[in-house]
Amino acid sequence: MLTTFSLISYFCSLMENFQKAISGKHFAVIAEICRQHKLEAYVIGGYVRDFLLGRKSKDVDIVVIGDGITFAQKVAKKLGKGSEAKFYGQFGTAMLKYKGIEIEFVGARKESYKLYSRKPKVEAGTLADDQNRRDFTINTLAISLNENNYGQLIDPFGGLADLEQQILRTPLDPDITYSDDPLRMMRAIRFATQLGFQIETKSFEAIKRNKKRIKIVSAERITDELNKILMTPKPSVGFKLLFDTGLLHEFFPQMAQLHGVEIINGKGHKDNFYHTLEVLDNLCKVSDDLFLRWSAILHDIAKPPTKRFDPQQGWTFHGHEFLGAKMVPGIFNQLKLPLGDKMKFVQKMVLLHLRPIVLAQETVTDSAVRRLLFDAGDDIDKLMQLCDADITSKNEFKVKKYRENFQLVRQKLKEIEAKDKVRNWQPPVDGEIIMKVFGLKPSKDVGIIKTAIREAVLDGIIENDFDEAYVFMKELGQKMGLDIQTEVEKATEVKSNGPLPEKIKPAK
Repeated sequence: MLTTFSLISYFCSLMENFQKAISGKHFAVIAEICRQHKLEAYVIGGYVRDFLLGRKSKDVDIVVIGDGITFAQKVAKKLGKGSEAKFYGQFGTAMLKYKGIEIEFVGARKESYKLYSRKPKVEAGTLADDQNRRDFTINTLAISLNENNYGQLIDPFGGLADLEQQILRTPLDPDITYSDDPLRMMRAIRFATQLGFQIETKSFEAIKRNKKRIKIVSAERITDELNKILMTPKPSVGFKLLFDTGLLHEFFPQMAQLHGVEIINGKGHKDNFYHTLEVLDNLCKVSDDLFLRWSAILHDIAKPPTKRFDPQQGWTFHGHEFLGAKMVPGIFNQLKLPLGDKMKFVQKMVLLHLRPIVLAQETVTDSAVRRLLFDAGDDIDKLMQLCDADITSKNEFKVKKYRENFQLVRQKLKEIEAKDKVRNWQPPVDGEIIMKVFGLKPSKDVGIIKTAIREAVLDGIIENDFDEAYVFMKELGQKMGLDIQTEVEKATEVKSNGPLPEKIKPAK
């Protein structure tokens, strides 16, 4: 228990810390304007919280009692060169950039909400009104920039104590806080994951009661919070909270459906929800690639619809990688994730995630490795990271065996790549030559022949050589009933494919 003397020392040291928190030139300028114009301004929210947690922050929120934009204009003028200001009249805010720091100014306000919208009705308010409207007590903390109490911490809701106890608590009734702006439920789980804090019991129960209110929040805002959870060192913490509160079921039901174990005739399968989280955490130890982490989330997403029970084999999930890859675009669209190359990358990871594992179970042939290199292309290293993370068996002997075999696969990948350079390779005879020889237009037949040539080279049936591929093409075309219209010399080969890799020798 602290003595009176130690309490005084404690608060004196805190005051010194607060002085350090507002020691920059921009704070001095804000304080000077407050004195000159008899205005009030406070540093509030995340900057104060992060300072007390010992975390660096370059985002500063300033609450002004009065017009935030006019105040920001005075600050920008005073700071002069090196400052850059943007003003958003429709929102009553201003953003000032100064020496790598982003300072946002807003007038103190109070808010009221309608049932079916998270957009508040805003009116001017006091500092207390502004603190009341905030999501968590740790974000209500404010430091005065005013002459009469410069550097004083203003903490009406016990945010400092909650910081020390690592608790997330709403300043007002949590049912009202979460119902008014349901995105705060996602923020609660994101902060709990980022900071390692516990959500207060009353607040946690309020999230469960208000989970359906998340429907009024746009998918973009939900996914923005979800991505922040995904980018933490251990995102499984956040996903477990999303599941336990029921929020996950509301906006990402496909993932929630992975949960659970079914047992028939004494045979059960693993819980694919917790397996997915284990894979995700494993991957996060070696990669900070957001969309590779999304690949971990989605790699088994099709297991529920492909689950079958076979009396001899037990539970099977045949084809879940193929169906999962087909599900990716729909999920990306649902969550408003990018639909271009990032989505295609995740599709590829989901489709191929079993391939290296299968190779690790069997004798590794050149042909199988060559095909994997061709299909994965430049993403082969990321695929191997995902597959490494996917080894989650509790059987230590099995894990050890897989990891040893994975090293063999990796070595074989290096050898084949060095010898054959199959990544992003194109066959020596392309579609244009096929169409010219057989007098075809773009059609299914062209695709069949082109694919057959590619597969024959990858399997080592023919060499990666124009002449051999050309003969193979003519023989296949004739078997398909196609007539040769024009013979093509190697010299007329289409050059868009680039230089051919070294020859791939037929398998013995």
